[in-house]
Amino acid sequence: MKLFYNTLTDENGKPLPVTLTPEEKYHAEEIQAQYNSMRKRMNSLSVTSGVGFERLITTLTTIVKKITEQKFFEIAPADFVPIVMGNGAFNTNLLTYRSYDLAGDFSQGILNIGTDNTRLSSADAGVDSVSVPINSWAKSISWNIILLEEASRSGNWDIVSAKEKARKRNWDLGIQRTAFLGVPGNSAVLGLLNQPSAASPSGNQVYLNYNSLLTAPISSLAATPANLSAFLAAILDVYRQNCKSSAWPTHLLVPESDYLGLATASSPSFPLKSILQYMQETLQTMTNNKSFKILPCRYADTVANGGQQASNPIYVLYNYAEESLRMDIPVDYTNTLANSLNNFSFQNAAYGQFTGVQPYRPAEMMYISYPG
Repeated sequence: MKLFYNTLTDENGKPLPVTLTPEEKYHAEEIQAQYNSMRKRMNSLSVTSGVGFERLITTLTTIVKKITEQKFFEIAPADFVPIVMGNGAFNTNLLTYRSYDLAGDFSQGILNIGTDNTRLSSADAGVDSVSVPINSWAKSISWNIILLEEASRSGNWDIVSAKEKARKRNWDLGIQRTAFLGVPGNSAVLGLLNQPSAASPSGNQVYLNYNSLLTAPISSLAATPANLSAFLAAILDVYRQNCKSSAWPTHLLVPESDYLGLATASSPSFPLKSILQYMQETLQTMTNNKSFKILPCRYADTVANGGQQASNPIYVLYNYAEESLRMDIPVDYTNTLANSLNNFSFQNAAYGQFTGVQPYRPAEMMYISYPG
């Protein structure tokens, strides 16, 4: 029998025979049994793998009050895509009408006064619609009185609050990823970066994927300032062609890996001005929009988008407006009150509704990429 006590040894390290009284042996066996039971329970709680609130401590152990929480990659989707809250709550689809002019050419309305003009050219308007499916989402959390009491012994960890935070963060990160990449495996829920694209400028096509404008990351164009100027002029020209000069872009989304290199000097002649400053000022001037933004996005990088987009980093030039493209959240994250059938086990749920990113004026958005 292996007992839970220190073994006495002689000067050579050999164990000395120890004789226990019946009472000492009884207590030693009892302590050993308690220790074995505690270790078995901790193993069943996966404590050894790092999950669980039960820990072995000594009298010289202090539990730190401040808890270190897990961190996640978080950005604000609304900075990149217009998000509309509250439209179509608890419905299954959002239907948006799009109006078109069908008036023909202006010259068709010119009158010839010297002839009989009994038949006049007409002007008309037409309408089509875009239907976007609404996705419903819900998740629950549960706990019981014993779990609460055991967790409270940890001294500073609130298990219910931790579960609530985990669920709310799951919603936030899910909406964030959907805004850029949609829902994996669901072609009806797409994001800003993985919409279908066309190969050449056309007002009737969905998105322009114009790869010939960029042959390398923008940050590498600083070595030849003329190339950088030509690139900025070219993307605006192609954008204007695609939308029949009806709109100007307001945002340029840049992969974060390239954006981080835009702090270098744009030209040896102007070492105090970075590529980013030069691009920002140039685009603001050319679009006559002092609010034009160049935004970094990690999802636009090859490594970060998880295969949801093309194999190369992608740049997006677009018009940030609800009428142009948007994401809808008919029902924002809402949690219910906790309830119980037996006053021992408790449960509550949280739910919400969302759509993917939908283009309503597809000619006002342009993808740009370069060969990998």
